[in-house]
Amino acid sequence: MVARIAVCLLCLAIVGVARGACEDPPGRGVLWIECDLQGRDLRNRELRSAVLTGSNLKGADLRGARLSGADLTFADLREARLAKARLNDAILVRARLQGATLTGALLNRSKLDRALASEANLSRAKLSSASLYETDLRGARLEGAVLTDADLSQARLNRADLSKADLSGATLVAASLEDAVLQGATLRQADLERANLLFADLRDSDLTEAYLVNADLTEAELTGAVLDNAMWTDRGRCRTGSVGTCRQR
Repeated sequence: MVARIAVCLLCLAIVGVARGACEDPPGRGVLWIECDLQGRDLRNRELRSAVLTGSNLKGADLRGARLSGADLTFADLREARLAKARLNDAILVRARLQGATLTGALLNRSKLDRALASEANLSRAKLSSASLYETDLRGARLEGAVLTDADLSQARLNRADLSKADLSGATLVAASLEDAVLQGATLRQADLERANLLFADLRDSDLTEAYLVNADLTEAELTGAVLDNAMWTDRGRCRTGSVGTCRQR
């Protein structure tokens, strides 16, 4: 009996701590695990290294929030406002970001593996060296985004707008970019092996030294695309001066 009472008291104490944590004010390193923060106004708040694992932040206002190093694994950020939020080194693995607004946000070195971000607005966002393995970005807006050296292996980017985005050195192995807009994008030394570029718009893009072995470029628009020294789908090397068409050596 005494043992049962002790266990019950321990359980109540744990629940009390969890509830108390959710009621804690925002601050660096705050523990908001599985908290209901739907629609919360957290503009410009200090949340660096915060733990928000599994929390509900749907529709929350996080514009300008400082979230560098925060853990948002499994967090629900659908339709959240994160414009100019600072998320460098943040963890957003399997986070739900459908319809979220992240214009101009800083996400350098962040981890968004297997996140759901269809229809999200990431225009002008900074994602250098970010990990987006198998991330769902279908229909997302990434105009002018910086994705240098980012890992987008097996990412789904169908219908995404990547016009004038910088993908220099990015890894897009087996990524799906069907119907994607890459007009004016920089893809210098990008790895597009086995990528699906069916009907993709690559007009005026820079594919200098890109790796396109076994990529599907069926009906892709390459007018004005720079293909200097690119490794073509058949493993042939494009000559320097190749524009719009791969002229092999």
